Amino acid sequence: MHPTYTSAQKAIHWAVFLLVIGLYGLTYVEEVFPRGDPGRAMVWWLHISFGLLLFALVVIRVGLRLTLGTPGLPQEMSPLERSAAKVAHLALYALLMAIPVLGILLTWYRGDALSFFGLFTIPAPVPPDRDTARFIRELHSLCANSILILAGVHAAAALWHHFIRRDDVLKRMLPEGTP
Repeated sequence: MHPTYTSAQKAIHWAVFLLVIGLYGLTYVEEVFPRGDPGRAMVWWLHISFGLLLFALVVIRVGLRLTLGTPGLPQEMSPLERSAAKVAHLALYALLMAIPVLGILLTWYRGDALSFFGLFTIPAPVPPDRDTARFIRELHSLCANSILILAGVHAAAALWHHFIRRDDVLKRMLPEGTP
Protein backbone atom coordinates (compact mmCIF):
# COMPACT_ATOMS: atom_id res chain seq x y z
CA MET A 1 0.00 0.00 0.00
CA HIS A 2 1.37 3.41 -1.00
CA PRO A 3 1.08 6.65 1.05
CA THR A 4 -0.13 8.44 -2.09
CA TYR A 5 -1.50 7.62 -5.51
CA THR A 6 0.96 7.13 -8.38
CA SER A 7 1.52 9.90 -10.91
CA ALA A 8 -0.45 7.88 -13.48
CA GLN A 9 -3.41 7.47 -11.09
CA LYS A 10 -3.37 11.20 -10.32
CA ALA A 11 -3.16 12.18 -13.99
CA ILE A 12 -6.04 9.89 -14.93
CA HIS A 13 -8.14 11.12 -11.97
CA TRP A 14 -7.83 14.76 -13.08
CA ALA A 15 -8.23 13.91 -16.78
CA VAL A 16 -11.46 12.04 -15.97
CA PHE A 17 -12.65 15.03 -13.93
CA LEU A 18 -11.99 17.41 -16.83
CA LEU A 19 -13.62 15.06 -19.34
CA VAL A 20 -16.78 14.69 -17.23
CA ILE A 21 -17.11 18.48 -16.90
CA GLY A 22 -16.29 19.02 -20.59
CA LEU A 23 -18.73 16.36 -21.78
CA TYR A 24 -21.47 17.83 -19.63
CA GLY A 25 -20.69 21.26 -21.06
CA LEU A 26 -20.84 19.98 -24.63
CA THR A 27 -24.47 18.98 -24.11
CA TYR A 28 -25.26 22.67 -23.60
CA VAL A 29 -23.18 23.80 -26.58
CA GLU A 30 -25.44 21.66 -28.76
CA GLU A 31 -28.31 24.04 -28.01
CA VAL A 32 -26.45 26.86 -29.79
CA PHE A 33 -27.02 25.15 -33.13
CA PRO A 34 -30.38 24.46 -34.79
CA ARG A 35 -31.32 20.89 -35.75
CA GLY A 36 -29.63 19.84 -38.97
CA ASP A 37 -26.79 22.36 -38.56
CA PRO A 38 -23.31 20.88 -39.14
CA GLY A 39 -22.15 22.57 -35.93
CA ARG A 40 -24.62 20.50 -33.94
CA ALA A 41 -23.35 17.31 -35.58
CA MET A 42 -19.76 18.35 -34.76
CA VAL A 43 -20.68 18.85 -31.09
CA TRP A 44 -22.10 15.32 -30.91
CA TRP A 45 -19.12 13.89 -32.78
CA LEU A 46 -16.86 15.50 -30.17
CA HIS A 47 -19.13 14.35 -27.34
CA ILE A 48 -19.01 10.75 -28.56
CA SER A 49 -15.23 10.85 -29.17
CA PHE A 50 -14.45 12.34 -25.76
CA GLY A 51 -16.95 9.93 -24.18
CA LEU A 52 -15.04 6.99 -25.66
CA LEU A 53 -11.80 8.51 -24.35
CA LEU A 54 -13.43 8.80 -20.91
CA PHE A 55 -14.44 5.14 -21.06
CA ALA A 56 -10.89 4.07 -21.94
CA LEU A 57 -9.40 6.13 -19.13
CA VAL A 58 -11.89 4.76 -16.61
CA VAL A 59 -11.04 1.19 -17.64
CA ILE A 60 -7.34 1.98 -17.17
CA ARG A 61 -8.06 3.69 -13.86
CA VAL A 62 -10.00 0.71 -12.53
CA GLY A 63 -7.18 -1.57 -13.66
CA LEU A 64 -4.62 0.56 -11.83
CA ARG A 65 -6.76 0.63 -8.72
CA LEU A 66 -7.11 -3.14 -8.76
CA THR A 67 -3.40 -3.75 -9.31
CA LEU A 68 -1.86 -0.94 -7.24
CA GLY A 69 -4.52 -0.47 -4.59
CA THR A 70 -5.15 2.82 -2.83
CA PRO A 71 -3.45 4.67 0.00
CA GLY A 72 -4.85 3.86 3.41
CA LEU A 73 -7.37 6.21 4.96
CA PRO A 74 -6.40 8.23 8.05
CA GLN A 75 -6.66 6.27 11.30
CA GLU A 76 -8.84 9.04 12.77
CA MET A 77 -11.68 8.22 10.38
CA SER A 78 -14.57 6.43 12.02
CA PRO A 79 -15.89 3.13 10.63
CA LEU A 80 -18.94 5.02 9.33
CA GLU A 81 -16.71 7.53 7.48
CA ARG A 82 -14.66 4.69 6.01
CA SER A 83 -17.81 2.93 4.84
CA ALA A 84 -19.19 6.14 3.35
CA ALA A 85 -15.92 6.71 1.48
CA LYS A 86 -16.00 3.17 0.06
CA VAL A 87 -19.65 3.46 -1.01
CA ALA A 88 -19.05 6.87 -2.60
CA HIS A 89 -16.03 5.62 -4.55
CA LEU A 90 -17.89 2.53 -5.68
CA ALA A 91 -20.81 4.70 -6.85
CA LEU A 92 -18.44 7.05 -8.69
CA TYR A 93 -16.78 4.14 -10.50
CA ALA A 94 -20.15 2.57 -11.32
CA LEU A 95 -21.40 5.83 -12.82
CA LEU A 96 -18.12 6.42 -14.67
CA MET A 97 -18.55 3.02 -16.31
CA ALA A 98 -22.32 3.25 -16.86
CA ILE A 99 -22.40 6.69 -18.48
CA PRO A 100 -20.13 5.86 -21.46
CA VAL A 101 -21.71 2.41 -21.90
CA LEU A 102 -25.16 4.03 -22.01
CA GLY A 103 -23.79 6.65 -24.43
CA ILE A 104 -22.48 3.91 -26.72
CA LEU A 105 -25.81 2.09 -26.64
CA LEU A 106 -27.69 5.34 -27.20
CA THR A 107 -25.58 6.12 -30.26
CA TRP A 108 -26.18 2.68 -31.71
CA TYR A 109 -29.93 2.61 -30.99
CA ARG A 110 -30.19 5.99 -32.70
CA GLY A 111 -28.77 4.21 -35.73
CA ASP A 112 -25.39 5.94 -35.69
CA ALA A 113 -21.90 4.52 -35.77
CA LEU A 114 -19.36 5.36 -33.09
CA SER A 115 -16.46 7.44 -34.33
CA PHE A 116 -13.38 8.10 -32.25
CA PHE A 117 -12.08 11.43 -33.56
CA GLY A 118 -12.34 9.98 -37.07
CA LEU A 119 -9.53 7.49 -36.34
CA PHE A 120 -11.89 4.50 -36.38
CA THR A 121 -15.59 3.83 -36.60
CA ILE A 122 -17.66 1.09 -35.01
CA PRO A 123 -20.95 0.53 -36.84
CA ALA A 124 -24.14 -0.04 -34.89
CA PRO A 125 -24.60 -3.78 -34.22
CA VAL A 126 -28.32 -3.24 -33.56
CA PRO A 127 -31.11 -1.83 -35.70
CA PRO A 128 -32.28 1.69 -34.82
CA ASP A 129 -35.03 1.76 -32.19
CA ARG A 130 -36.41 5.15 -31.15
CA ASP A 131 -38.17 3.91 -28.01
CA THR A 132 -35.08 2.11 -26.74
CA ALA A 133 -32.90 5.11 -27.63
CA ARG A 134 -35.26 7.45 -25.74
CA PHE A 135 -35.17 5.20 -22.65
CA ILE A 136 -31.36 4.92 -22.77
CA ARG A 137 -31.06 8.68 -23.23
CA GLU A 138 -33.05 9.25 -20.04
CA LEU A 139 -30.82 6.81 -18.13
CA HIS A 140 -27.70 8.44 -19.60
CA SER A 141 -28.93 11.89 -18.50
CA LEU A 142 -29.90 10.66 -15.04
CA CYS A 143 -26.46 9.11 -14.54
CA ALA A 144 -24.72 12.24 -15.86
CA ASN A 145 -26.65 14.44 -13.43
CA SER A 146 -26.02 11.97 -10.61
CA ILE A 147 -22.27 11.95 -11.17
CA LEU A 148 -22.13 15.73 -10.96
CA ILE A 149 -23.89 15.62 -7.61
CA LEU A 150 -21.77 12.76 -6.30
CA ALA A 151 -18.54 14.35 -7.59
CA GLY A 152 -19.55 17.56 -5.81
CA VAL A 153 -20.00 15.66 -2.55
CA HIS A 154 -16.68 13.89 -3.18
CA ALA A 155 -14.90 17.24 -3.71
CA ALA A 156 -16.57 18.76 -0.64
CA ALA A 157 -15.43 15.81 1.47
CA ALA A 158 -11.87 16.16 0.16
CA LEU A 159 -11.86 19.88 0.96
CA TRP A 160 -13.33 19.19 4.40
CA HIS A 161 -10.52 16.73 5.08
CA HIS A 162 -7.95 19.25 3.85
CA PHE A 163 -9.15 22.43 5.56
CA ILE A 164 -11.08 21.19 8.61
CA ARG A 165 -9.57 17.82 9.47
CA ARG A 166 -6.14 18.88 8.17
CA ASP A 167 -5.25 15.34 7.15
CA ASP A 168 -3.64 14.09 3.92
CA VAL A 169 -6.72 12.74 2.14
CA LEU A 170 -6.70 15.46 -0.55
CA LYS A 171 -2.90 15.67 -0.78
CA ARG A 172 -2.78 12.01 -1.86
CA MET A 173 -4.42 12.96 -5.17
CA LEU A 174 -2.67 16.29 -5.77
CA PRO A 175 0.47 16.64 -7.92
CA GLU A 176 3.80 16.31 -6.08
CA GLY A 177 4.90 19.48 -4.33
CA THR A 178 1.37 20.91 -3.95
CA PRO A 179 0.95 22.47 -0.48
